[in-house]
Amino acid sequence: MSQRFLGRNVLVTGASRGIGLGIAQRLAALGANVAVTARTAEEHPTLPGSLAESLAALRAAGPGRHVAIVADLADAESRARIVPEARAALGSVDVLVNNAAAAIYQSTLDYPLRRRRVVLEVNFHAPLDLAQQAIPEMRARGEGWIVNVSSASARHAAGPPFGGGPVAATIGVYGASKAALNRITNALGLELYGTGIRVNTIEPRAAVLSPGAETLVGGTLTPDQIEPLDAMVEATLALCDCGPERTGKVHVSLDLLAELGIAVPSWGAPGQ
Repeated sequence: MSQRFLGRNVLVTGASRGIGLGIAQRLAALGANVAVTARTAEEHPTLPGSLAESLAALRAAGPGRHVAIVADLADAESRARIVPEARAALGSVDVLVNNAAAAIYQSTLDYPLRRRRVVLEVNFHAPLDLAQQAIPEMRARGEGWIVNVSSASARHAAGPPFGGGPVAATIGVYGASKAALNRITNALGLELYGTGIRVNTIEPRAAVLSPGAETLVGGTLTPDQIEPLDAMVEATLALCDCGPERTGKVHVSLDLLAELGIAVPSWGAPGQ
C-alpha cells in the first residue's frame, strides 16, 4: 500500500459515517495521522456509526496516530476546541477536510429560523472557523491543504419550467449554505494564493447514498442519479495533496477524476 500521506496530520469533520469516514480511512491507509470529529461518541439514535467505531476503523486501516474528538459543529465554543485538540494529539494540521454537514431538507416557505441557524453554523461558519484556526501554522510552514465538501444543490435550479422532483423544493436553504461555502473557498484561495496553502471545494456530480443521505432521499432517486461513495473519497484525496496551482476552485468529483486520469475506484468504503 502506498504511503502517499505518510507523516501528514489530517483533520476530517463529520467522520462518524459515510463520506467522512471513507475519507478518513483512506488517508489512514495511506500513512496519515488522522483526527476525526463528530457529535456521536458511541451511538446515534437513528443512524449507524460512531466516533468509537471510526477510531477502531482508522487503527485497523493504518499504523499512524489517530484520535477522535467529540464536538458539536453547530456550537461555536464546542468547535473552537477541535483544532487545538487535534494539534495536541498529532501536531499542527497539514490537511483540513471540512466534510460535516447539517442536511435539513424542508420547504423554504416555512423553514424556521432556528433550523436556518443550525444549517449555516455547521455548513458555513464551522468550516471557516476551522480554516481560520489551521491557517496560521500552515502559512508558517509554507504549505497546507483545505478541502470543503459541498453539494450540487448549491447551483441554481434551471427553469422555468422547473423540474427536479420532490426533493428540489426542499433543498433551498441547504443549497444556499453550500453556495456560501463555495464562495468562501474562492475567497480563501484568492487571499492565500502564493502562500503554499491550497483551498478547494469538492462536490459530487450525483447523489452519494451515505447513511444520512439514504435516510433523506434514498427512495426518490434512480440509479443514474447516484454515484459511488468511493468516487467522492478519491476525488477528495486528490485535493488533499494537489499542487499550489489548484486553489480557489469548485471541483466536481467524477469530472476531477476524469481530468486527472484516475479510474473510479472500489475500495469498499462504508456507505456504498
